[in-house]
Amino acid sequence: MAVNKHQQKTEATRRKLLAAALRIFARDGFEAARIEDIAAEAGHTRGAFYANFDTKEDLFLALLEENASHRLADLQQRLEKSPDGPPRLRTLRTFYLERAKDSQSVLLTLEFKLFALRHPKMRARLAAAHRRIRASLKDESIVKLLPTRRHGESDMDKILFEVALAGLVLEHAYDPKRISAKQTADTLGRVFDLLISAAPS
Repeated sequence: MAVNKHQQKTEATRRKLLAAALRIFARDGFEAARIEDIAAEAGHTRGAFYANFDTKEDLFLALLEENASHRLADLQQRLEKSPDGPPRLRTLRTFYLERAKDSQSVLLTLEFKLFALRHPKMRARLAAAHRRIRASLKDESIVKLLPTRRHGESDMDKILFEVALAGLVLEHAYDPKRISAKQTADTLGRVFDLLISAAPS
């Protein structure tokens, strides 16, 4: 019983650190964010941080994985409530467009990628983590909705979805007078429709 209580306390501390990190990263940027600030924001010490994560980079990767897992769970729930066929595809389309509203997450990932590019060892770790996350989040209920393609083509579609999302969110955040939130969503919708319609069923 004591072990279970300890595990619960450890997990609670870890979750506080993840939530605090998201706030500090959003406020200060990834590279400028300090471990002591993250720990203090979570109500803990640097010791508590290092008891859960080896580095700030490890914390970010854990945050990335957790967010991806939550997104998949949310999408799965939505798909389960939608009838088969076109309604489910519309649900997937809506979900994709809504991701643009989470600009904080998209921009933080872009910022971390730029950081990783300046640190080659980190770049290799980030790329490997992204591949691992994508592999672990595969879901047949989603795959069945998409037109059949060869493996390489399917992977390129996923890359195009991600690139379009990241690029448009960045442009809107940089100059909302040039591209509004509505224009961002409309363009993402066109990207989704083009990629889906271009693939053979």
